[in-house]
Amino acid sequence: MIKIARQRGIDARLGCGERLPFGKSTFDYVVVIITLCFVKDPLKVLREARRVLKKNGKIIIAIIDKESFLGKFYQRKRSVFYKQAKFFSVKEIVYLVNKAGFKKPSYHQALFKMPDKIKAIERPKVGFGEGGFVVISARKNKSRRKLQS
Repeated sequence: MIKIARQRGIDARLGCGERLPFGKSTFDYVVVIITLCFVKDPLKVLREARRVLKKNGKIIIAIIDKESFLGKFYQRKRSVFYKQAKFFSVKEIVYLVNKAGFKKPSYHQALFKMPDKIKAIERPKVGFGEGGFVVISARKNKSRRKLQS
């Protein structure tokens, strides 16, 4: 995929979330979709995301909420794809996001039925607690104070 992206003129790089191959203050946005449940150190990934974000940059994180019907289903199912996953609740992600130096999280949710039961497009809703898929966004905290370990 990197080769195809480069052929299309995209600056694609191979890396890992704990040590991103980009300089400080490079991006306006960082998007982390269904990833934190598969990394060894999610806080380190979030701190790296903060490092590469510009002033007032935004992180966007998408998860399957472990406390939702969908999260509980995948945890019970132990599928090949999710058997290595450590699912998080929205509250756990918000704790990590705050600890990593982000502020003002907001939430949107989708997938209100099992995917095989959805017959029409569902509109996302603000908040969390109903949908199985939750998107959390937050801004880079401008404070230069030392972040918690």
